[in-house]
This record gives sequence, structure tokens and C-alpha cells, in this order.
Amino acid sequence: AIRVPSMFSQPVVASIDTQWVRLAEGVDVHVAAPEGRAVLGGVVVAGEIFGITAHVRDICERLARVGYLVAAPDFYWRRQRGTCPPYGATGRKAGVRMLRLLQRGEAVSDVAAVRAHLTTRLGASKAMAMAMVGVSAGGHIAFLAATRLRFAVSVSTYGGWIVDGGIPLAEPTPPVADCAALAANECFFLGIAAGGRDRLITAEQWRRLDVLLDAAGVGHELVRYAGARHEFLCAERSVTCGAEASADVWRRLLGALAAHMAHAKRPADG
Repeated sequence: AIRVPSMFSQPVVASIDTQWVRLAEGVDVHVAAPEGRAVLGGVVVAGEIFGITAHVRDICERLARVGYLVAAPDFYWRRQRGTCPPYGATGRKAGVRMLRLLQRGEAVSDVAAVRAHLTTRLGASKAMAMAMVGVSAGGHIAFLAATRLRFAVSVSTYGGWIVDGGIPLAEPTPPVADCAALAANECFFLGIAAGGRDRLITAEQWRRLDVLLDAAGVGHELVRYAGARHEFLCAERSVTCGAEASADVWRRLLGALAAHMAHAKRPADG
């Protein structure tokens, strides 16, 4: 069960609906929706290099149970629909290969299509109550997309290549070069990283990210969990799972969504 601090508490619904939807643009999307209660807003979830895994679907469903309409796009659909390589060295190699084929414009286009789909389902009254949550490679996409599209909140959990680049998604310049766009979009950024054992995000990069976000006027919170490894939110990977850190991430994540989406500008606000 998800425990939410009382200051951000929302009743957790017992019933949700999940389904795969193919949008007109071609992207396949895993959608999770609460049933029997008002929807709080929309959340786009960007998954790890392994595709839309059970871990990613679980994140969608947890958010839906709190009251959000959630959708996770399969970014690999242009080359191989439904690809989901297994955890482990072989699967990681396949996932990295697929990730390196994904271009920046493609990822942003897919997020825009999913965002539009959620906006339509939410209706005009909540058209701007939208957030983006990404895990691992999806954490990079969550930051990138928030520099191009309007989100009230962007959450990146151990998303690499944001500061120094290193993959096609980060070309021609890494996403942090456009961080002023987050401020212009009034997007709050929550960054989650593991400790010194995280192979993708160094402490020095984390410090530079903090400085650059401050300089750009981006409202943000950056958190590192000293004893945790990369991917520690994934309970399926017991070697990296940190229960205490994971619980704290969920507390912060749900708190950020509740605090910032509730005050997101609506179209009528101008």
C-alpha cells in the first residue's frame, strides 16, 4: 500500500482500469485509470531501457489508485512494438541498443501525443493539470519533455545524461542546456538519484544540476539516497531495491504531484 503524508493525503481507490491503447500517431500506450472517483489530473510515465516492464506498469497503477489518469508510451514502437528485454546483462544490452536508436524528436513527439490523449480524456477543465514521471532512461525523457511541453511537475528518478549528454536523446545539447524552459513553463522539478553507487549520475553532476536549475529560476528539489543503487525503486530487482528509500521517494513524488498539480494554470487563467 502507498502511504501518503496527511498533508498530501488522498483516498486510495480500490478499483482501477488498465488497458493498452494505440494512438492515432502510432504509439502504443499502457493506460491506468481510477474508477468511481474524480480524477486529479494526468501523468505521463516514461519507462526504463527495458520498455514497459511490470515495474513501469506498477508505477502507473499505483498512481492511478491515488486518483491520477496515467499513461506510459512504448517509445520503441517504431522499430519493434512491445519489446521488453529481460533484466540482466543480455537484456540490458538489447535495451541500450534500442535506446540509442531513439531520437530526441521521436521521444518528444510520443510524449506530446500521450499528453494530448490524456488532455482529451480529462476534459478542458484539467487540461493543464499534467505531470511527467520517468524512471532511469525515462528520467532523462521526463526532464527533456518538460523543456518542450508544459507540465506542472517533472519527476526524474535516476535519469542519466541530463547534464553531460552521451546518447542520441541528448544531442545536440544535453537537456539541462534548456532548463530555463522549465521555469518559463512554471514546471517544478523533482530529481531523485542513488548514492555513489549510481553509475549514471555522479555527485559532481548532481551539484552542477542544482546550480543550473537555481540560475534558471526553476523550482526544484534534488534528493540523493546514499546507500541505494541505480534502479533501487524496482522491487523485482532485489539486489538494488531499498525499501526505506523507495518509500521516501513515493512520499516525495506524491507530495510534489499533489502540491503543484492542484495549482496548475488552466487555459482560462490565460
